[in-house]
Amino acid sequence: MTVRDKPVRAPAPADPAAPRARRTTAWLLTATLAAGLLVLVPVAAGTGAYPIPVGDVLGSLLHRAGLGGTELDRVAESVLWNVRFPRIVLALLVGASLGCAGGLMQGVFGNPLAEPGVIGVSSGAAVGAVGAVGAIAFGLNFLGTWTVSVFAFASGLVTVLVVYAMSRSGGRTEVVTLILTGIAVNAFAGALIGLFLFFADTAAVNQITFWQLGSLAQATWPKVLAVLPCAALGLGLAPLYARRLDLLALGERPARHLGVDVERLRIVLVLVIALLTAAAVSVAGVIGFVGLVVPHLLRMTAGPGHRFLIPGSALLGALVLLAADLAARTVAEPAELPLGVLTALLGSPFFFWLLRRTRRRQGGWA
Repeated sequence: MTVRDKPVRAPAPADPAAPRARRTTAWLLTATLAAGLLVLVPVAAGTGAYPIPVGDVLGSLLHRAGLGGTELDRVAESVLWNVRFPRIVLALLVGASLGCAGGLMQGVFGNPLAEPGVIGVSSGAAVGAVGAVGAIAFGLNFLGTWTVSVFAFASGLVTVLVVYAMSRSGGRTEVVTLILTGIAVNAFAGALIGLFLFFADTAAVNQITFWQLGSLAQATWPKVLAVLPCAALGLGLAPLYARRLDLLALGERPARHLGVDVERLRIVLVLVIALLTAAAVSVAGVIGFVGLVVPHLLRMTAGPGHRFLIPGSALLGALVLLAADLAARTVAEPAELPLGVLTALLGSPFFFWLLRRTRRRQGGWA
């Protein structure tokens, strides 16, 4: 007796309207993020221990731009242009750098858990920044305002290369190895920072503590100008590699067949990640989970395409960090919460959820 095979249904054809709908969602989300930044910047500038109405903030901006407006009194102008606006610009640069670095790192490693803070790159860059503080204390300020940034970049670059080499096995990046490497790097970086603390004087201890907790409280225009070239270069280069990251997401072998030099792409993007992370850490200290949460929020809403994900991560990262900094300096007034502590408190539950979700999808890691 012959048993007939059950007929196999052909897969449903792909919806031709789906890519168009995804592009529309991406454009709408970009416009929403830009509008959110335009609203939040004057609100953040006017909020604080010395409140300034939003209308006065806009008037001062228009006056400085030569477009009319009204100049405020001396105290209000000083608060806005010497305290609030440097901090806001620094928050935008740091948030954009961390968000973009997280999106790039997840694409390079092909892993949703990759993020500069989680896998130890931020801590590695912080070691360089703390080492620069010690060098400056001994009079080795041979690079001027660039000393901390250069030390942080070199240390962050070494860290990301070590993490990349250690987490690769059989041509792919292993989730467990990536996380364990991050734990080891964070522990080693913490030990080095502890040694610096042990040998440092009181002034250096205060600066090192600042980098460990993460904060924008010491924002000034010179710091903005010191970090601006690194952040601008990294943010300008990152979108140029979006199409190649989309091809790399198909797998290394298909990407090579489609003309992508995979190893060269990874090396270049590792340098860009180190540059962006060093730019952020050198002025703001260790601020974790921004680069992890931001790209995932965008993937959930607009899909995994890197042509939107990379610039979108920069925009959303800037918005998230500006909002977090506003909360850090207003929630516990007159005290100020450390920004890195606040982002860790909010980002850790998301990381636990993502860890369980990734493990469930891969069928366990045992």
